[in-house]
Amino acid sequence: MAPQSVLRAALLVSFSVFLTVLLGFGLPVLLNAVMRMLGLPETSVTECIVVLYVIFVLYVATPRIPRGLVEVKGKAVLITGSDTGFGHELAKHLHKLGFTVFAGCLLKDKGGEGAKELEEFHSDRMKVVQLDVCSEEQVNKAVEYIKDNLGDSERGLWAVVNNAGVSTFGEVEFTSMDTYKQVSEVNLWGAIRVTKAVLPLIRRAKGRVVNLASMYGRMGNVLRSPYCVSKFALEAFSDCLRYEMKAWGVKVSIIEPGNFIVATGILTRDIVATTANKLWNEAPSDVKEDYGKTHFEHHMALMRSYCNSGQKDVVSVLEDITDAIMSKRPYTRYNPMEPHWWIRMQVMTHLPGAISDLLYF
Repeated sequence: MAPQSVLRAALLVSFSVFLTVLLGFGLPVLLNAVMRMLGLPETSVTECIVVLYVIFVLYVATPRIPRGLVEVKGKAVLITGSDTGFGHELAKHLHKLGFTVFAGCLLKDKGGEGAKELEEFHSDRMKVVQLDVCSEEQVNKAVEYIKDNLGDSERGLWAVVNNAGVSTFGEVEFTSMDTYKQVSEVNLWGAIRVTKAVLPLIRRAKGRVVNLASMYGRMGNVLRSPYCVSKFALEAFSDCLRYEMKAWGVKVSIIEPGNFIVATGILTRDIVATTANKLWNEAPSDVKEDYGKTHFEHHMALMRSYCNSGQKDVVSVLEDITDAIMSKRPYTRYNPMEPHWWIRMQVMTHLPGAISDLLYF
C-alpha cells in the first residue's frame, strides 16, 4: 500500500505543478489575445493569475447569489422517505418555513418512531402518509390522499422530493442480480413511480421535482456498483424529465450529497456485518476461491471504517433542497459535500479516465 500512496501523492503534486504552469503561461496568452481583439490594454501574468484566483474564491466561498424566492403560503410538498435521515429533517424544516408537508413514511402503519414524531406536531400542515415507493397501490393511495387534502386542488402540488433510498455495497462478482434489482427498485423505480403519479399535480402548479441522487450518481467507486447504477440512472431520468417539463414551467433539480453516513445512519457496523456474511455465503465457490477470504475481509474492513465517516450535520443538504424548492431560478444540480469530495468529482468527471484512475484507484 505504501508505494501506491507515494505514487498517488507524486502524481497529485505533478498534476498541480502542470496545471499551475499551464495556467501561468497559457492563460495570459489567451487573455492578452482577447484583450487585443477588444482593443483593451494587455495584462500581465501575475494579474491573470490573481484574477483567476479571485474568481475561484468567489465561486467557491461566497454565499449563493440571491435569485428571488417564491411565496410559501398555500404551497404543499410531498417528501418520500420521511421516517429518518434527510427526509425526516426536511419535513420538519419545510413545515417550519410554512409549507404544508405530506411526509411519506414507510413505517407509518407499523408505528415507526419517525412517523410518530411527525404526527406529534398535531398540525394541519404536517400530514403523515403511509408510503412504500415500491408499492403501486400505496403510491396511488397517497396521491388520492394528497388530492383530498390539498385544500385548493386547482393550485396543484408545488413540489415532490424523491428522497427515499437504500444503500448497499459489494464487489460485482459477490453481488447478486437480486441485489441490483432491489436497490434500483427503491432508488430509481420508486422515484419514477412517485414522480409519474404526482406529475399532473406538479404541472398544474408549475412546480418542482427534486430528486436525491448522490455524488455516486456522477462517479463510480469500488464496492458500490449497485448503488452507483441506481443513482446514475436517476440522474439520467432527472435530466430527461427536466427537458420535457421546461414547456410546462416545471423545474427539475438534482441533489448530489457527499458522504453523510454518520448523519443518516444509512450504513452501520451491524449492516456491514450482516451484508458481509450474506455476500460471502451466497458467492459462487469459484469466486470465493479466486478472490480469497483475506481479500474479502480487507474490503469489509474498509466498509466498516466508513461507518464513522462523513459529515454529521445535514444542514447543507436541507439548504440546497430548500433552494431547489423555493428559488425562482433553482439550479440544475446541487453538490452539498466536503471540498475533497467536490474536487474528486470534478477530477473524475472532467479529466481523462487514465488520469483519474491513477489518482484514486
